[in-house]
Amino acid sequence: MELILDTSALIALERSAGTASPLTLPSEEEIALPAIVWAEALVAVRLAADASRAARRLARLEAIRRLTGIEDFTPTAAEHYADIFVELTRTGRLIPQNDLAVAATARELGFGVLVGPGDEAHFRAVPGLAVTVLA
Repeated sequence: MELILDTSALIALERSAGTASPLTLPSEEEIALPAIVWAEALVAVRLAADASRAARRLARLEAIRRLTGIEDFTPTAAEHYADIFVELTRTGRLIPQNDLAVAATARELGFGVLVGPGDEAHFRAVPGLAVTVLA
């Protein structure tokens, strides 16, 4: 199954890799990186406690970006975003706006979403979205 990478999965990968190791993605899956997740990850680089940690984070992110590319938030993704927002509004289960953009990008591509442990509940509220939890 092809998967969109959520920020929670990036954080879990970074925590499991330690400080010196590169981040490794599940090799059996095609992974895509949505633009909003790239933006969230860059915020973490800019908020790093020191320059060496920022450089290490950026190098890891760049390595992932080279493997996955970055999926733009397209007009079609915007259509999916609007549909998901309406679907969730009608059920009373809105999710964070950035995660809505992740879900919309996934639905546009026909992908599932890869999340970190414990972060899947609100993605599971999105109709028709397959959710995979990072092991």
